[in-house]
Amino acid sequence: MKAITYQKLSDTFSVSELPTPNLESEFDVLVRVVSVALNPVDAKINLWHGMVADMNDQFVGGLDVSGEIVSVGNRVENWQVGDRVLYHGNMRRAHGGFAEFAVQDSRTLVKHPAISPESAAAIPCAAWTAYRALVDKLHASHKESLLITGGSGGVGSFAIQIAKALGVKTIITTCSQANHEVVRQLGATHVIDYRNADVVAEIMALTQGQGVDIALDCVGGDNDKLAADVLAFEGEMVELVQVATPERYDNAFLKGLSFHQLSLGSGHVNGTKGMKTLVDAGNAVNALVESGDVVVPNLKVITLDEIGNALLDIRNQRTVGKVIAKISD
Repeated sequence: MKAITYQKLSDTFSVSELPTPNLESEFDVLVRVVSVALNPVDAKINLWHGMVADMNDQFVGGLDVSGEIVSVGNRVENWQVGDRVLYHGNMRRAHGGFAEFAVQDSRTLVKHPAISPESAAAIPCAAWTAYRALVDKLHASHKESLLITGGSGGVGSFAIQIAKALGVKTIITTCSQANHEVVRQLGATHVIDYRNADVVAEIMALTQGQGVDIALDCVGGDNDKLAADVLAFEGEMVELVQVATPERYDNAFLKGLSFHQLSLGSGHVNGTKGMKTLVDAGNAVNALVESGDVVVPNLKVITLDEIGNALLDIRNQRTVGKVIAKISD
């Protein structure tokens, strides 16, 4: 089969011919890849070494896959050859979606939503993360106000839509001026240009000095502190990019603030409970997409041969929008 392999010593991607992978466990399925997303986490494979102990020069990445099952293991339940599936892959395994065929644990598959393969592949990493943050961690349906840092990014753009669908009334986000209208159309009620505004002051003014009930940091850097500093009494925040550091946040103890971490892919390595978080998020987001409450952003579609260069562009922040590779029809 044709695949994009990663060589860790030279930090390069190559177009390679590999054998079709074998199933590695009785729970595995072999999937014919139709479309695969290119995410920042895929581009940063050079930072995966702590996760992947045996990465060799034939390692194939690619986490978000839309495809069709072509073979099943002996203990696979509820899935059969010919089923169309969507999944967020396990970075610790070598046979990802940047190839004509990929291997995945059947216990983390979800039924393919009633949308195109290209649009479906754009969903898992970003939208499932946003859903888990807002629903599983922050219980946003019971909250009035929310800050999302980086609302025009992958996770942020889905988070705005999901928050709106959950009934959050005040959805504040930060992004550059060029993306203000885009995030407003997604459902943001207030947009702040982080480059030219005192973000903390504006948020406090918008909330009559009280702060927001919940916050979601999709950016990292010092945005965790910004998000924490504008939380209301007993507010809650999810940090997606780095480890939360409450000792840096203003009055975190006196205000009774709570902080959450979220790593979507950790569901693969935390038993039945962990795998269920992936499936539950996938099914919930599928329902939101099929109802029209969540819309997939405009996509740039490329070929398998173009994946390597496109990943480097993403790593070097030269990419606008979501990139999807179409592997087969």
